[in-house]
Amino acid sequence: MRPPYLLLDIDGVLIPFPDADGSTPATHARHDVVPTGRSADNPVTVWLDPAHGPMLMDVIRTSLITPVWCTSWQQDATTLIGPLLGLPSLPHVDLPRPQITTSHPNGYLWKRDHVDAWLGDAPAVWIDDDFTSLDHTWAAERTAHGEATLLIQPDPRTGLQAEHLADARTWVGRLPTARTAAPATPNETEAA
Repeated sequence: MRPPYLLLDIDGVLIPFPDADGSTPATHARHDVVPTGRSADNPVTVWLDPAHGPMLMDVIRTSLITPVWCTSWQQDATTLIGPLLGLPSLPHVDLPRPQITTSHPNGYLWKRDHVDAWLGDAPAVWIDDDFTSLDHTWAAERTAHGEATLLIQPDPRTGLQAEHLADARTWVGRLPTARTAAPATPNETEAA
């Protein structure tokens, strides 16, 4: 079994959704960024926790897992969000920009079919705030077929917590590859 990927979402994981009163966690700092397709006079305001960068780097430095962005931010995750957290350039799953009105058009997270195809038989820890019970069933079925899969679902109002990454490290540490191999780096065609 090859080392697992760490699939990272951004919205609801690194960027929390505001409470009903519009507030975000006090730990998060405001940043204005200009995603692809927007102009500098029309930035997007994001709230990021500066502690997330060091927490993620602690996991990345173990070399037991290969981090990959899995977000509709696509390449902007590496060029805009990652640098604000002190993260290195990371590949991303090339997700389409679907014309949907719900994130669960088939009863499960819209990204899942694309992620499943991208992963092939690779093991993965996927951190996203928007899984349904059907996504958890999918992960259990992948695991039962020898494709170890762990879904971690932060509360979208608070986002990623230290215990989520501790759970990922513990899970990865139990895999046979954690003791026998270094992670494979996705090639450019996988990361494009």
